[in-house]
Amino acid sequence: MIYEIRRQKVMLDSDLAALYEVETSNLNKAVKRNIERFPDDFMFQLTKEEWGNLIFQIGISTKQQHGGRRFMPYVFTEQGIAMLASVLGSPKAINVNINIMRTFVKLRHYVFSQNGTNEQISELRKLLMLYIEKNDKRVNEIIIALNNLIEQPPKTKTIGFKGSA
Repeated sequence: MIYEIRRQKVMLDSDLAALYEVETSNLNKAVKRNIERFPDDFMFQLTKEEWGNLIFQIGISTKQQHGGRRFMPYVFTEQGIAMLASVLGSPKAINVNINIMRTFVKLRHYVFSQNGTNEQISELRKLLMLYIEKNDKRVNEIIIALNNLIEQPPKTKTIGFKGSA
């Protein structure tokens, strides 16, 4: 239930609501009552295009995608999910959050422990490039996803002063 959107690992509001055993609308209401705790790097709303791509990627059926949603889903980053425990406050929410945080940590460790994966992805990308010349648009979306996987994270600037003591 962890997806990559806008180069961030996120979870859907509906998936989190199911884990917390609350209605999606109630989860979103609790968030909106405490919106100051959820800056853009903790939570954001999907665009129609992002939602459409996600539906295609994870194979949500038409019944599920038209299940009464009037607004595009919200997604929560790791920090946003941690903040949800304080907003919801129930023992269930705290327990679920602990398990979700452990999953994010395991995912991060897995990604950093992979050796040779970039070479394998590059080789796959080359094969797909040959295939796409003859086939449809969906393969291009796979290539874009593969390219995103092998891109190195942008370097961050050091904040602070360098000086002598």
